[in-house]
Amino acid sequence: MNPLRRDLLQIAAFAVAVAALAAFSGSGVVLNLAMMTLYACLMAQAWNLLGGYGGQFSFGHALFFGTGAYAQALAQMSAGINPWVALPLAMLAAAAVGLFVGALSFRYGLKGSYFALVTLAFAEVFRILALSLQFTGGGVGLMVPLRQGAANLQFADRRGYVLVALALVVLALLVTCWLRHSRFGAWLQAVRDNEDAARAIGVNPFRVKLGAICLSGAFMGAAGAFYVQVFQYIDPSIAYGSHTSVEALVAAIVGGLGSLWGPVLGALVLHLLAEGTRNLFGQLPGINMVIYGSVLVLIVMFAPRGILGLGQSVRSLWKGRRG
Repeated sequence: MNPLRRDLLQIAAFAVAVAALAAFSGSGVVLNLAMMTLYACLMAQAWNLLGGYGGQFSFGHALFFGTGAYAQALAQMSAGINPWVALPLAMLAAAAVGLFVGALSFRYGLKGSYFALVTLAFAEVFRILALSLQFTGGGVGLMVPLRQGAANLQFADRRGYVLVALALVVLALLVTCWLRHSRFGAWLQAVRDNEDAARAIGVNPFRVKLGAICLSGAFMGAAGAFYVQVFQYIDPSIAYGSHTSVEALVAAIVGGLGSLWGPVLGALVLHLLAEGTRNLFGQLPGINMVIYGSVLVLIVMFAPRGILGLGQSVRSLWKGRRG
């Protein structure tokens, strides 16, 4: 089967399966778990667009999450914009921040640990600005007015939010699918593998990486906007907190970088582990970070290609022992 057609069929099957779960499940617990897992999938897929396919590791992706969250809240509260219209505007705002950060970083050749630190620094700068500025609510944050109804992107139960999150994840998967099979995606992966060699064959690394960070930022901004609609609240510690960046990064790495389904699988595994641990130990402060760190160490040690590459890693380990 044609690889593109195979990927599209897999995405369609995934969408139908999750939509069926939302339609026929009567359990609030299951629906809440599905919603939060899809939300985590969206963040992981956003990070994967830049870190997995572009090879540009970001430690501060909360920068885009927070931008999208505040844009979504302010568009409704200050400008009176409908939440459905505010959502793509929030994505555009996060992409614009990505354009700004990428233009500064890639123009001067920052990559690797230097680029990671730049994104972390920008996330902290934006957090301080959000704490200081009056229109962001300062440290108190912003409370989005409760106006229940599908027209206002607020639902009485989790089923509606599951479908919205599913639509955003499917859109991110389709963009990832396009990257896998398009000329732009080939250029991006060439830059990831060897930037000098890519430049030698006529690829412009600056433009390619700039496009990747804008796409990544847009979907991370969509996750922030979705968070605001679900919880009707945002503050600087939530918007630009390091835990958001870590969750997106770890889920993508655990599942498998530079793959279509790796971030989805990684987000699912981590979220199920976090929920199971919460049921066992209660609301222990920082327990999620402990889980993410432990799983990441195990993956790096025994399956550097992530869960999707686990079979190949096991075979390599077995051959090594026999040798």
